[in-house]
Amino acid sequence: MLEDGFGRETTGVRISLTDRCNFDCVYCHNEGLGDTRGPMEPAEDEMSTDDVIRFLEVAAEFDIQSAKFTGGEPMLREDLETIVRRTPDSIETSLTTNGTFLPDRATALVDAGLERVNVSQDALSPKAFQTVTKSSAYDDVMAGIDAALDAGLAPVKLNMVVFEQTAGYVPEMVDHVADNEGLQLQLIEYMPELAGRPEWAVDIERVHEWLADQADRVDRREMHGRNRYFVGEDDPDRPGGMVEIVDPVGNADFCANCHRVRVTHEGYLKGCLNRNDDLKSMGEMTKPEIREAFRETVDERVPYYGEYMVQDENGEWRFNEEYISA
Repeated sequence: MLEDGFGRETTGVRISLTDRCNFDCVYCHNEGLGDTRGPMEPAEDEMSTDDVIRFLEVAAEFDIQSAKFTGGEPMLREDLETIVRRTPDSIETSLTTNGTFLPDRATALVDAGLERVNVSQDALSPKAFQTVTKSSAYDDVMAGIDAALDAGLAPVKLNMVVFEQTAGYVPEMVDHVADNEGLQLQLIEYMPELAGRPEWAVDIERVHEWLADQADRVDRREMHGRNRYFVGEDDPDRPGGMVEIVDPVGNADFCANCHRVRVTHEGYLKGCLNRNDDLKSMGEMTKPEIREAFRETVDERVPYYGEYMVQDENGEWRFNEEYISA
């Protein structure tokens, strides 16, 4: 297993299979690359099926334990089931999707070996959903969640980005996962440094405090040092659910516990979500090229908050001059 200079083992990879998407969510930063919502037709620069598999085979050599397929919308790739099926058995596979294609494909994905799924759901009303996603596919998403549960992908984790337009929906989303068996909720802090519109950001600490008051118990997950809040467990009339907060902004603990390397849809390795100056080409994606690029990417990984960015005497984050002059 590869380890960076800060003692962080690399245990997972997050692979963007495409930048195409059938939604146009107002908060999207396209895996840190910016809102490049691509055309609906496949682009020539997307990694091929064999490119992705070669990368995963090399990842298995380095004892990578998990691979999450993302986009854009990864289910726009018609070869997704093939990619999942051909992923080395030692690597757990999961998917982040908007859910619209799950009604027709959830069972096939499970048959191919998919083990977990995250579905983006920012609101529980079609009108609010359309405002955020610029899509009228609310019913398709809800059907997709049901299809994932029916296919055996429980628990289905619902991804909700928390910002000015959605913060008021958090209580009803928390109740939703507490009232419906097989669902979990992942509240994701809005990242204005990637998505723009800093005025949309909310104080995520207030969300933590509110959830702590609502929860029956709280624990902490090793990955990214995330808090997990368990709600409805003490109510015999509710199945109960888990709510997790992903809060990377200004969070040195989050970065210190990051164990992932990212892959762009064009076949570049990316050591940090927050940076685009660290993109590393895998060339023609032969296995020797992938191995070399992977080793270099891990070796050059730096915690963004707490190292690449440091706090001044006023508590403000600034670039570490050591890396600016490097």
